[in-house]
Amino acid sequence: MAHKKGGGSTRNGRGSNAQHRGVKVYGGQAVRAGGILVRQVGESISPGRNVGKGKDFTLFSLVDGTVAYEWATRTKKRVSVYPEGQAPKAI
Repeated sequence: MAHKKGGGSTRNGRGSNAQHRGVKVYGGQAVRAGGILVRQVGESISPGRNVGKGKDFTLFSLVDGTVAYEWATRTKKRVSVYPEGQAPKAI
């Protein structure tokens, strides 16, 4: 009877893929509709104009336009997307 395992398989190596969080598109950059703006845990940055929020708190653009990060309150930030012809507010 063999006292070593065969070299055919392993029990490891089934880990999940990394979750690449963070800001994907910065202020002043152009974005297409459906483009991901921010991947986050919880609602650190809230959605503003023309921005949707996924069930995992991912923020995405609803229209083609320019990204702008703004203050929603004194302590809370939000991200908006302004179509061409509308000037985004600077922070």
